[in-house]
Amino acid sequence: MKKTIIASLLLGCWASAATSQVIAAEADLMAAMPASQLSTSNSKAGQFNDWLPQVMSSFNALPEIQAQTARRQQAKLSIQAADKAVYNPQLAINYQNATDDTYTLDISQTIDWGDKRGVATRMAQLESEILLSDITLERSQMLAERLQALANQGQAQKALQFQQQQFKRAKAQLEIARQRTEVGDLSSIELQLMQLEVASNAADYALAEQASIAADGAVLGLFGDVSLPFFDFLNTLTVQASKFDVSPELPALKSAYQQVLVAKVAAKQAKAENAADPTISLSAEREGNENKVGVGISIPLQFRNNYSEVIAVANEGITIAEQTYLAQERVLLQQQKQFSLSLPRLTERYQDWSEY
Repeated sequence: MKKTIIASLLLGCWASAATSQVIAAEADLMAAMPASQLSTSNSKAGQFNDWLPQVMSSFNALPEIQAQTARRQQAKLSIQAADKAVYNPQLAINYQNATDDTYTLDISQTIDWGDKRGVATRMAQLESEILLSDITLERSQMLAERLQALANQGQAQKALQFQQQQFKRAKAQLEIARQRTEVGDLSSIELQLMQLEVASNAADYALAEQASIAADGAVLGLFGDVSLPFFDFLNTLTVQASKFDVSPELPALKSAYQQVLVAKVAAKQAKAENAADPTISLSAEREGNENKVGVGISIPLQFRNNYSEVIAVANEGITIAEQTYLAQERVLLQQQKQFSLSLPRLTERYQDWSEY
């Protein structure tokens, strides 16, 4: 019974690493355990490939995953919306009733001199990438949680079978003890001790049954189905598999890294949004029998407010985003080091358990 704790700890370490470093679907899970490692045992690799597709099929059908697909589409539409012209042309028609009636037709167009459109498009792209990174991380955490639930279910079932065997064996021994007591080969005190042992085994059996029911309920709540295939893949983990590179491309870090890029674009956006965009106008006027054509340009004069404080605020946002990224990177580095130190020791204990 206690030996299964080692297997649980190993899977817990792997699931924790998967949550931090992560996997976003079948390809990511297989990447965490390369084919060169899985091929150490063809039969085990075959069993792994047998249960994983069915589990992933149930996983991908979850409403939460479907909602993530819609969020991806929403992000794409946001980029398309941002990549549209900032200013539309304006049309003005005027009429003045006087001795000589005056008709005026005026068309004006504001020029995106500060490149608001370009900055907005880049911002939408970065926000989309952040969203995709968050979705990948959410998906990885959901997958790790469900794999852990399947592992707990398998462990609970094995513990239940073990306690059932122990209970049956104790009952059989008790029956033999009763027969021996009847013929005087065993004392009544020894019989009572064996009865207490059977009662203890019955209690352990009941607790194992309760744990198995709870594990089944967890799988049912996460998958909507209690009977899913699962095969223990702890033997596929190696010390080399624990040595992941902590880089900005990890979903757990990518979002924070892109927040730095967003802060830099936000500084550019602050300058663009407050730029003095000129407006060019073309007018045609008819006054009496005289036709007139005019061209004009207007430029905002930023004397009273040059928006320097707004730009300074955006620049400070860059520093905040950079320090936040460094803090998250430090946490992941510590977790990775802890995982690398724990895996060899737990693997050794798991091998000891397997041998006995």
